[in-house]
Amino acid sequence: MASTADTDVMMAADGVPLKIKLRRAERMKKVWALVLVAPLFIFIMVGFVIPIISLLTLSVEDPEVSEALPRTAEAFSEWDGQGLPSPELMKIFAEELSEAERGEFGRVSKRLNYDISGFKSMLKRTARASDELALLPLDEIHQGFIDLDEDWNDPQYWATIKNASSYLSDYYMLWALDLKRDEEGSITSVDEGRAIYFEVLIRTVEISFAVTLLCFLLGLPIAYLLATLPARKSNLLLILVLLPFWTSLLVRTTSWLVLLQNEGLVNDAAIWIGLWNEPQELIRNRFGVYVAMVHILLPFMVLPMYSVMKTINPWHMRAAASLGAPGWKAFLKVYFPQCLPGVGAGTLLVFILSLGYYITPALVGGPNDQMISYWIVQNMNTLANWGLGAALSMVLLVLTMVMFFIYNRFVGIDRLKVN
Repeated sequence: MASTADTDVMMAADGVPLKIKLRRAERMKKVWALVLVAPLFIFIMVGFVIPIISLLTLSVEDPEVSEALPRTAEAFSEWDGQGLPSPELMKIFAEELSEAERGEFGRVSKRLNYDISGFKSMLKRTARASDELALLPLDEIHQGFIDLDEDWNDPQYWATIKNASSYLSDYYMLWALDLKRDEEGSITSVDEGRAIYFEVLIRTVEISFAVTLLCFLLGLPIAYLLATLPARKSNLLLILVLLPFWTSLLVRTTSWLVLLQNEGLVNDAAIWIGLWNEPQELIRNRFGVYVAMVHILLPFMVLPMYSVMKTINPWHMRAAASLGAPGWKAFLKVYFPQCLPGVGAGTLLVFILSLGYYITPALVGGPNDQMISYWIVQNMNTLANWGLGAALSMVLLVLTMVMFFIYNRFVGIDRLKVN
């Protein structure tokens, strides 16, 4: 290293100014850091962020009518939806029905049937006669529709076509909350027979809250015991807490089917000790869901609390006792407040994991114990209703974000610790 007498610039051994050498070294460090992070970043974007965004966009798309019957969709978008449409609109609709391809027509009829049961069969009958219907003069086309099916004289069928004509729509989002738009465009509740998703949403929150509370009540003494025992014993117990992670979720859940069935070990043991006299229904109900979910999620509550309790100085409790505080009061006033970051992390983790549970309630729960994830899978895999499945996913995501916001507002995310 040298310096020039004229400029007092520090020079490196190769004659390059030292400032430039340092700048190049810093730049190379940033490049290497970017190269090391890039695979993970690309994996997260391709495997997580982009698929989720693509899925959630389906919740606001309603493309069937606008793509299969574009002229009808454009014409109906200018109609006010009051009464019956003009004969010109009916003729455009009849012409496009006669030109629609079979696959596109199937998507349209399926979409309209979501709104009114029976619309699909009515539309099929109309499509079969659409060639002749499209040739009728304007003053006869309304009667032509009625001759095919009298329901075409009902304005709600035409209003349904209008409401489905927009490519972007709140249709599926409203449906996910048991709401819909009526003929006048106002938001109303769906019919009682179709109103299931809001109840499922409330049930999902109830089960998640109960499981979180049970995990906290069971996990707190376990974490306290692990944190206060000598290291050799606590490590042994910690292995027992971690043991469930070594077995798959499906195996853990199905094991409860064996244990809780009428001829299972739990019923046999309860009858043997005289707790009850005949086998009780312990699965296919809410009790089985709670037992299996608490068993699976309990480690997620214990570990954050244990990690925080382990850092608490035991002399704090001894100091409280030396000042005359009873053991329970010293725990509540001195020890427990220091555990809150771990308690917050555990409760938030368990509650959010519970919101998205699917396998356990599906296997050990009854029909009235299924959570919102079950209906997401049903709509996407069984019913092929991707729009509603995406809307339910959006509701679940928003619910999770709301819980996270509430936690941050009243507890503070900066106090969350998972050591």
